[in-house]
Amino acid sequence: MPDAEAIHIVRRDMDFRMRTLADTLPSLSPQDALVAIMIAVSFSDETVRTVELIAIERIVTHLPIFANYDGDRIRPIAQTIIDLFEEDEGLDALFGLIRAALEERLHETAYALACDVAAADGTLGQPELRMLEEIRNELDIDRLHAAAIERGARARHMLV
Repeated sequence: MPDAEAIHIVRRDMDFRMRTLADTLPSLSPQDALVAIMIAVSFSDETVRTVELIAIERIVTHLPIFANYDGDRIRPIAQTIIDLFEEDEGLDALFGLIRAALEERLHETAYALACDVAAADGTLGQPELRMLEEIRNELDIDRLHAAAIERGARARHMLV
């Protein structure tokens, strides 16, 4: 069992790496953060499906929250997500950026958009379910609210 001093050194090193990683990342606008969440869900299973990308594009094009958003920002945001997913603490850094950019009143919106992208291809694998759980926890989404959001996403993406 490691001693307390060794644990302290490891934690201090991890804190330094997280601060260094966070210092090199761009700050996000609220809309960037919403796009980042959608892209992260799409990338979570390591297979970005065309239908998921179309869902993101449709959301950004049609929802009022993105009315003045520059769609050209999607590509650099996607690259940032890819870069973060390659880092050891990248997911923590991503959620730090998202929490910094989003007011609490937009947390459920972020979760709803994530659910819509996850449901877009008609299947939810374990990686996507884990990512949704992480988002739910990191954004402190109430369980009952999350269930309603998930049910709505499922209903919107049902096939006949």
